[in-house]
Amino acid sequence: MKELVIIGAGPAGISAALYAKRANIDVKVIYMERSSLNMAHEIENYYGIESISGKDLYETGLKQAKRLEIPLIEDEVLGLSYEERFKVIGKKATYEADALILALGAYRNVPPIKKIKEYEGKGVSYCAVCDGFFYRQKKLAVLGNGTYALHEAEYLKALSKDIYILTNGKPIEDEALQEYQIIDKKIKDLTGEEKLEKVLFEDDTSLDIDGIFVALGSAGSADLARKIGILLDESNKIITDEDMRTNIPGIYAAGDDTKGMLQVAKAVYEGAKAATDVIKFFKD
Repeated sequence: MKELVIIGAGPAGISAALYAKRANIDVKVIYMERSSLNMAHEIENYYGIESISGKDLYETGLKQAKRLEIPLIEDEVLGLSYEERFKVIGKKATYEADALILALGAYRNVPPIKKIKEYEGKGVSYCAVCDGFFYRQKKLAVLGNGTYALHEAEYLKALSKDIYILTNGKPIEDEALQEYQIIDKKIKDLTGEEKLEKVLFEDDTSLDIDGIFVALGSAGSADLARKIGILLDESNKIITDEDMRTNIPGIYAAGDDTKGMLQVAKAVYEGAKAATDVIKFFKD
């Protein structure tokens, strides 16, 4: 039986899972409890519900999935790849699938560092797999302090022997990062003429650098999309057609991952739409 993996357990992800399961598709949901829905104090504009907290609505969705015996797997997704089947690379395990639905929600870790936007594409990158090739044998840094940062550093070490881990003042969360050169100072600014050349720290020291790969916290939808070649728009939203298909056959996106209203109603619709098209995709 063909398998569907849904990344994300918010309204879009759970809606997709419910529709897929009821169509007798082998589906599993991989998620981390970081949904923006949990931040909503009160929701009063969702049909059929007078008032509910975002946290309660989120937990109700999980209960619905569990009632249908849909596997809910808590894991941090680090990357995506394709080798005859799609592979979802998690911190705990690697999961294979014949189709994917990305429904992580609006989430991107861009640090509040001066000029970081200015140097995007000129020394600042959010994807080692996408851009690492252009920095072969260069002096590189990964900005982060956890497993996602380790994942990016592990990829880059095949391209360069000079890699730093910049934690921006935060403690190391993954001890395996200790094999790299660690700088735990707070970053004050970035500088360079036409491209990034130097990181300035708050203690007035600096580090000459050719490239920084941002890997704070966990990978968001845009990060994962870049790793496998999914097209994004100018606001880092995943581009889909009316059936929620991305440019890669078998990969869909729904909810806050796509352009439009950041609303539960939109997310639920797009999750259902994506799952409905997966059913057609598997039949074809």
